[in-house]
Amino acid sequence: MITLKLHNTMTKAKAAFEPTDPKRVTMYVCGPTVYSRPHIGNARPALVFDVLFRLLRHLYGEEHVVYARNITDIDDKINAASQESGRSISDITKEMADIYRSDMAELGVLPPTHEPHATAHISEIIAMIKTLINSGNAYEADGHVLFNVPGFDDYGNLSHRNRHDLIAGARVDVAPYKKDPADFVLWKPSTEDLPGWESPWGRGRPGWHIECSAMIEKHLGKTIDIHGGGHDLIFPHHENEIAQSRCSHGGVDLARVWMHNGFLTMDKDKMSKSIGNIVTVHELTKTHSGETIRFAMLSAHYRQPLDWSEELLAQAKKTLDRMYGTLENLSEIALPAGAEPSEAFIAALSDDVNTPKALAELSALCKAANTATSDVERAKLKGHLATSGALLGLLQNDPSAWLKGDGNDDQEIDALVEARKIARANKDFTESDRIRDDLTARGITLEDGADGTKWRRGL
Repeated sequence: MITLKLHNTMTKAKAAFEPTDPKRVTMYVCGPTVYSRPHIGNARPALVFDVLFRLLRHLYGEEHVVYARNITDIDDKINAASQESGRSISDITKEMADIYRSDMAELGVLPPTHEPHATAHISEIIAMIKTLINSGNAYEADGHVLFNVPGFDDYGNLSHRNRHDLIAGARVDVAPYKKDPADFVLWKPSTEDLPGWESPWGRGRPGWHIECSAMIEKHLGKTIDIHGGGHDLIFPHHENEIAQSRCSHGGVDLARVWMHNGFLTMDKDKMSKSIGNIVTVHELTKTHSGETIRFAMLSAHYRQPLDWSEELLAQAKKTLDRMYGTLENLSEIALPAGAEPSEAFIAALSDDVNTPKALAELSALCKAANTATSDVERAKLKGHLATSGALLGLLQNDPSAWLKGDGNDDQEIDALVEARKIARANKDFTESDRIRDDLTARGITLEDGADGTKWRRGL
């Protein structure tokens, strides 16, 4: 039996994954702060953990996996966007949350089991803050409530650095009301022009870190199986989540496995809205299919950095074209009932979500299918291809439609193919070759066979 192994940021090692309850496997991934359109870097954790979500459902059963990915709809960046645009915060957050869902769906990302919004969990947040104050792990100061970091001895275990090193290397708010520079805000006061809720500490709003802890407890429990997010969230966000959750729950672990994806870069620089070196999902999907973008994203291991480029997308499209070509050649073979992914494919994906290795197994299946002579073997391989592809969220289109592309110039291409057919019949090979060369220059591949000439986009 294949064992799922995952790399745990906390232990810095890969180990066999064993959920607390195989009948209720829990995973939480930090979602977007909805103040602007998501860029392709924002999509990487959604895509990475979508593959893990699919794999967990395959291994444990769809009904036994509970996945929560939150929406942060209260944040200073949202407030700033509202003030700059003159639009209400609720209008901005609703529009951007809808755009995020639409963009992720375009990339083949499945909706999570739960999508909690921070603003819908204010009562749970206030209750958790009260618990932290009562236990002596938090204190009120100047209208704020802050977590007392020196009182939590394990602070820094996820980052593998001590508290002083972490603070020295980070930008911290050295406010006069803090007892220690590392202390972080759980609740802060709101002026009349900012969103706020009544609390025992006055009208205010929650800090970012406490939101996730409260939402995790509400929807998944005190200790979950997997907590995921981008590498940039290890400190301070996830470090702070651990501190406040453990202190709220008598010291029990927040998550048994911590997983973090690497950065997406452009020309080796981290993609960031503050730098301005971003490309939005919306813009990308105007010129590239969602599946091509998804393939490109999965071409690198999730823990490694990935440099984004047009060359990467072109290679992804070329490889997908070859795979769809294989499926097109199998179009007359019926998909066998009860088809399953190949064992080699599942083994690759179960090795810490090794998508490059899994993609290589997909290519191996295509090669085997292209050389198989028995219809029984071809049917078996088609079943492996279809189900393995589905676990990656790939090969989900009709092969013929994929290979013909967007179809805006289908009639023109059909006419040229027919003209070439006539030229060949008249033995006008100069004209026949000219038409083929013209189509090749336009990215069209012709495949001559006993039943005529087929064409597809992609060389």
